[in-house]
Amino acid sequence: MDRSKEWFSAQISKRMNLQAWQVFNTISLMDGGATIPFLARYRKEATGGLDEVALAALRDNYEQLQELEKRRSFILQSLNELNVITPELEDQVIKAVSLTELEDIYLPYKPKRRTRATIAREKGLEPLAEVIMKQSPIDPNLKAAEFVNPELSVNTTEDALSGARDIIAEWVSEDKSAREKMRAIFTREALISSKPVKGKELEGIQYQNYFDIRENLLKAPSHRILAMFRGEEEGFLKLSIDPETNTPIEVLERLFVKASNESASHVKAAIADSYKRLLKPSIENEVRQIVKEKADLEAIRVFTVNLRQLLLAPPLGQKMIMAIDPGFRTGCKVVCLDRQGNLLHNETIYPHPPQNEVSQAVSKIRNLVSAYGIEAIAIGNGTAGRETENFIRKIPFDRQVICIMVNESGASVYSASAVAREEFPDYDVTVRGAVSIGRRLMDPLAELVKIDPKSIGVGQYQHDVNQTALSRSLEDTVVNTVNQVGVELNTASKQLLSYVSGLGPSLAEKIVEYRKKNGPFKSRGELLKISRFGDKAFEQSAGFLRIRNAENPLDSSAVHPESYHIVAKMAKELNCSLSELVGNKDIRTKIKPEKFITEQAGLPTIIDILEELSRPGRDPRSKFDLFEFDKNINSIEDLKPGMILNGIVTNITAFGAFVDIGVHQDGLVHISQIANRYIKDPNEVLKLTQTVKVKVNEVDVARKRISLSIKEALNGNQ
Repeated sequence: MDRSKEWFSAQISKRMNLQAWQVFNTISLMDGGATIPFLARYRKEATGGLDEVALAALRDNYEQLQELEKRRSFILQSLNELNVITPELEDQVIKAVSLTELEDIYLPYKPKRRTRATIAREKGLEPLAEVIMKQSPIDPNLKAAEFVNPELSVNTTEDALSGARDIIAEWVSEDKSAREKMRAIFTREALISSKPVKGKELEGIQYQNYFDIRENLLKAPSHRILAMFRGEEEGFLKLSIDPETNTPIEVLERLFVKASNESASHVKAAIADSYKRLLKPSIENEVRQIVKEKADLEAIRVFTVNLRQLLLAPPLGQKMIMAIDPGFRTGCKVVCLDRQGNLLHNETIYPHPPQNEVSQAVSKIRNLVSAYGIEAIAIGNGTAGRETENFIRKIPFDRQVICIMVNESGASVYSASAVAREEFPDYDVTVRGAVSIGRRLMDPLAELVKIDPKSIGVGQYQHDVNQTALSRSLEDTVVNTVNQVGVELNTASKQLLSYVSGLGPSLAEKIVEYRKKNGPFKSRGELLKISRFGDKAFEQSAGFLRIRNAENPLDSSAVHPESYHIVAKMAKELNCSLSELVGNKDIRTKIKPEKFITEQAGLPTIIDILEELSRPGRDPRSKFDLFEFDKNINSIEDLKPGMILNGIVTNITAFGAFVDIGVHQDGLVHISQIANRYIKDPNEVLKLTQTVKVKVNEVDVARKRISLSIKEALNGNQ
């Protein structure tokens, strides 16, 4: 059956508490190829001002409903083919509002493997089951005797009764009302218990916090659920999920037991068997899936928030950069980059043990800084990172050079990737890794988009969650962030361009090829000269692409070309040129937005245009701040409880935040130690790459664990 767009709009508007017209306009535009960033930025009138998060949720609901309709059509077709469809059954299927409800309706008719009930039916015992289920005042044993048939392996009356109970047990487990009531009980009462697998207590010591847990399943924190499920998967934990009371059996008996006689006793026995063998495992699996999905959503939310913050980390900007990938035995890989991130020079120095070629390394670094006009030195924060930072800071330079530690998570993934091999086919992975570290300092966003977001390591349990959902959410985050910042058309890599609304890898590559052949783009309109770059791609992408110092100043702004005529009208109204209007806040204040509303551009669009004109092409990322670790702290052995240190937030989870204090081992600030007030989510207070002061509370050198407190550092407790 085919549903209209109006039907989908009505369903989604109920789910999301939106106006039906908002939903209808949005899904119509999405069906026409509009992207989420484009809709959020340039179609506010049509969507009612929905942001990226709401638009993604709307899209997901739309896709879920479409999948639901596919399943509904399949079930109707299957019921027709089985010749069991009735007007009442068809009406139930059509009116079902969820996949769970649909599957409950279909379950009794669904083709299934041979079960104890199907075997009993093959023995001709279904009529006996029907008689017993009616619970009329007859003797079940006398009735069962009529069904004894050694040829069908029904040798005794008990064989017949047992088979009948198997059939009744299946009826109970497939009853729609029974399943709904069991779901409600498990949702309300289910407890999850966790115990160590016998004999594996020492082997699974990492799960010792979960060796004796019993708590409400649906209230358990997401990170604890994922940890317990992982422990079970790895064979170290044994989990059980049960309602707190014996309510399920009582509810089922009230539903199916209609008398007090021998037949009712058999029905009770069948109910107990059905619950233990069929219903409980089935509902438990459903509830497990529900809490797993809930935990996945929370873990994915944490991951995407962290990723967004990392992508929006402040860029140092276009500087002459020296980047160092530190190492002890293999030496430190040194590269020099120009202001566009191109590799100018590379070599290796050995300032650390076992070589200890300190004076030679100092000479090389000083010469390179002088020869290439180095303005900043980026040092990876991995092995030998602090030692290399201390070495560099002691070198006397003839010019001012800033030294910055850079988070190198994922740099090794990039250096071994096809992207890196294509960029630097003649260099090994160590040189590529150093280049990536340097480019991250210049522009974290432009460099991090070359790496699979899952490899950046800013989440919790990312390998345990639904990988399809995780990948999509991370992809959405990267796309939305790239388009929020905007992309410089004449310098962006094809990897960065591929995330621009409406482009993708193919058009991104064509842009780079065109740029190489024809030189820098002089205007956004020049994009239409590229082969297979059509009007739709231009509509979706142009507003997010910037051309610095373009002849038309609007080409370096977020004003979409479709609105250039509105800005021209504004300039004419004020009797000034475009150049005079763009960036001139005093002139802009003279504009009355209402005068420029058109059929296509409402007040939200006009206000956006005026905001952009006052700060054209403004980078939403914050200003870069220099940061230094404590010079006297280099390893975990140097730490003492009570110390107050500078740190950088490297990861945020549901239970707290990890902070780099410069000792190769991040410390944990538990959520209770973040603020002087109760917080539900660390993201209320902290952001990734934020600099913080922390107090060292505990140090476990053997287990490499550091416990930190931000609130005690703020309170000055020493």
